[in-house]
Amino acid sequence: MSRHTSLKVGGPAELFAVPDDPEDLQSLVRQLSAAGVPWMAVGKGFNLLVKDGGVRGAVISLARFNRIEVRGEGRIIAEAGAENLDVVRFGQRHWLGGIGFISGIPGTIGGAVRMNAGAYGEGILERAVCLNLLRRGEIEEFCISELDYGYRRLSLQPGDILLSVLLKLEDRDPGLTEEEIRKDLELRRTKHNVGFPSAGSFFKNPSGHAAWKVIAAAGMRGASVGGAAVSELHGNFLINRGGATAADFLKLAEMVKATVLKTSGILLEEEVRIVGEELNP
Repeated sequence: MSRHTSLKVGGPAELFAVPDDPEDLQSLVRQLSAAGVPWMAVGKGFNLLVKDGGVRGAVISLARFNRIEVRGEGRIIAEAGAENLDVVRFGQRHWLGGIGFISGIPGTIGGAVRMNAGAYGEGILERAVCLNLLRRGEIEEFCISELDYGYRRLSLQPGDILLSVLLKLEDRDPGLTEEEIRKDLELRRTKHNVGFPSAGSFFKNPSGHAAWKVIAAAGMRGASVGGAAVSELHGNFLINRGGATAADFLKLAEMVKATVLKTSGILLEEEVRIVGEELNP
């Protein structure tokens, strides 16, 4: 899985599948379920830490789920594998905007929805009308009001696969959207370009605090375990300086959490999704 995650770590999956469309995915999941094979779905592998023992069962990539369409006045529907910037650009071409804040967030709209990604006080689920999910082998639509979500989280049932999201945007001059895109990309280029593989923000921002600030205040910038290190440029980015293992990242994360708790009394919570098995000795 090191080939399929932005952190460049992770052991092998027993099976890696790339379905073409929802019907292909539905057939695949039914076959896996009938055979008793566990599975998990991934996008582009951002915000994901796979342990060194890899993933038991199947990893399903939604890379081919990348279609975006207009769906009624002021609304677009984006499949889970569509890149965040592509979704913003699609809306821009149709004089629709309001989601420029995800322009510089690497990854796909599916990943953004699953973690309710956002910036500048906004979250993508504030723009969501409904989600299409594969649940227990059936494709179902859920209004956002039916779902439990909050800061950097969306609670779904085990086994749910997000297929697409319907977004309600606002009329916006493409020039204004272009300025939003430019500002967001420039901000992330100057503050988030840490020069090494990372998963973006590793920890959630604690209530009333910025995670990078409490990490820096704890003196943890530059701290390292094996090939994993806390970026000198951004305290909330854990980076792979070369040859890192998932175990290195997990040990480093625990070190950061313990030090921040000791110095500030704040318990950090991982934003990255941690999956897989430990490597057997």
